[in-house]
Amino acid sequence: MLDATTRQAAADALRAAQSDRAPIDPLTERFPGIDVVDAYEIQLLNIRRQLAAGAVVRGHKVGLSSPVMQRMMGVDEPDYGHLLDTMFLAEDRAVETARYCYPRIEVEIGYVLGDSLPGEGCTEEDVLAATEYVVPSLELIDSRIRDWRIGLADTIADNASSAGVVLGAARAKPGELDLADIEAVLFSGGTEIARGNTSAVLGNPTTAVAWLARKVATFGVRLEAGHVILPGSCTRAVDVAPGEEYRADFTGLGSVTARFA
Repeated sequence: MLDATTRQAAADALRAAQSDRAPIDPLTERFPGIDVVDAYEIQLLNIRRQLAAGAVVRGHKVGLSSPVMQRMMGVDEPDYGHLLDTMFLAEDRAVETARYCYPRIEVEIGYVLGDSLPGEGCTEEDVLAATEYVVPSLELIDSRIRDWRIGLADTIADNASSAGVVLGAARAKPGELDLADIEAVLFSGGTEIARGNTSAVLGNPTTAVAWLARKVATFGVRLEAGHVILPGSCTRAVDVAPGEEYRADFTGLGSVTARFA
C-alpha cells in the first residue's frame, strides 16, 4: 500500500508520460508496494485532474474481460477505466497516430444507456432493460508504460490503458440481437486481420456491464443514462499502423471504421 504522496507522484508520472508521449518504466517496478487499491486511486487522481480542466465523463470501459487475459495477469476479475468526452473520435476524421505512445485497437460492441443502472446487485436483466441501444465500436488503447510491460496495477493506474473510442452509425435494440453471439471481423485495407465472437467477453458482454456497475458502486459511482459502456474486446488487440484504415464488421450490427494519419 502506498501513501498519498507516493500515489500522487505515480499519477504525475503517468500524466507527464501521456502529455509528453514519453513512456515510463512500470509503476510496479518503481513502486514495489503498489496494489490494486493504490492503482484505482492513482487512476482517479488523473481523472479528477482532467475533470477539473473541463473534461466530462461519458462512460466507462471494462478491461481484462477474457479468461486468457485474466490468466496472463494472474487475476480472477476484470478491471475498468473511464471514458471522457475528449476520448471520443469520429469515423470521418483521421486519428493523429502521433498523439499516442503505442496505439492498438480492439473490436467491441458498445452499450448506450437510456437509464442509469443500479449499483450493488446489478444483474444482466437490469443492463438489458436500461440499454437504449448497442453500437459497433473500435476502442483505441494505449500504454504510457514503456513497451507495454504492464502488470495489473500498471494498467489500472493508467486508466485501464484507455485512449479513445470510435462508434459506428448503426444502432440496434438489445432484444434485436443475441448479444452473446455476435461475430466480428476486423479488416485492414480490405484484408482480414482478426476475427472473434462476443462470447469471448466473459461468455456474454452483458455480464461484463453488470459486473462493472457493481464494481464502480464500491467507489460511489453509478453508470448513468447517456453513458457509453465498452464491455471488452471480442478479438485480439491489433497494433495501429499510421496511414492505415481499419474496419470492423459485426454480424447483424453493421460496421465501424477508423483511419489513422
